[in-house]
Amino acid sequence: IGVARMSAFVGTYALSGLTVVLAGAIWLGLRKDWHLAAVMVPATGLAALSAPLTRAPEPSPDAPLVRVVQPNVSQDQRGESDGPLLLQRLIALSGRPGPRPRLVVWPEGVVRDMIEDGYPDWAYMGFNYAPPFWTRRQIANALGPRDTALVGGTALLFSPDRDRVSSATNSVFAIAPNGRITGRYDKAHLVPYGEYLPMPWLLKPLGLARLVPGDMDFTPGPGPRNLRIPGFGPVGVQLCYEIIFSGQVVDEAHRPRLLFNPSNDAWFGRWGPPQHLAQARMRAIEEGLPIIRATPTGISAIIAADGRLIATVPHETAGAAQAPLPAALPPTLFSRIGNMMALAIAAGLAAIGVAIRRRAR
Repeated sequence: IGVARMSAFVGTYALSGLTVVLAGAIWLGLRKDWHLAAVMVPATGLAALSAPLTRAPEPSPDAPLVRVVQPNVSQDQRGESDGPLLLQRLIALSGRPGPRPRLVVWPEGVVRDMIEDGYPDWAYMGFNYAPPFWTRRQIANALGPRDTALVGGTALLFSPDRDRVSSATNSVFAIAPNGRITGRYDKAHLVPYGEYLPMPWLLKPLGLARLVPGDMDFTPGPGPRNLRIPGFGPVGVQLCYEIIFSGQVVDEAHRPRLLFNPSNDAWFGRWGPPQHLAQARMRAIEEGLPIIRATPTGISAIIAADGRLIATVPHETAGAAQAPLPAALPPTLFSRIGNMMALAIAAGLAAIGVAIRRRAR
């Protein structure tokens, strides 16, 4: 974790470049050329020892609580008729309210019913098994007076005359204790061939389609945005694989207090969830922000701002993780500069390559 914390200064891409340089330095050292190794090996050791500088402080004793819910429902257990059962499972794992505010977070892809009001009546009959106010009321019953739930769901978009559904968004809704929606985030980085078909003008005539059920593409949201949650401040959201995009996970003009990363890792077998969790940990280090992850089958986690795992729910296990809201760090160097550091490392690599080439002559 010490080496990983270097990404707080240079970012993941630049850290990859430095790893290549270090490997080259070791190789040159084995060939009795110690010039590069004499610089890189001690520098890497000092950087690794700098890990305590990026260690997140412990949360305040009276900090509000975050509760991450993992229902352990696989993809094939989420049929169109399973909505009420899945909702009750999520509610049962949401725990009971207490004296401190709670942020209760649910995963992507589990709530089947529509959550928003204001659609044409025919839309609810065609897409929903319960009125949205009833669904939200059920969710709100699990909340205390100072709690908020963040729930993954789908929002529908309609044609101008509202006689048909034109598209949808993969969204996260903030639901207050009175059942009202207080905010919505729409996923911006959509999955090609999963949430939309790229170049449909070319691929559809060839008989190609999306790789998941449904023939309606999702519409992307505007990018990183915060939801303002009472008792928690601004909460950034990165839906599913959006969290893998280094330098693109935070609203730069309005730095959040933490990031919420709901995901549907049930698609990816046993190997995908650990990789996705590792990538989320790197984003926490880069940005100096805690991240909370909720997935249907794992691995759900509460991640400190320095990348440490505070609490997890193991893969393919039903349960919940609850902890005081982790403390955020001051803005890191990477959060200020972004992937310009990667360009600097790339330029340095090019200069080293030219120098080595000239020496060889």
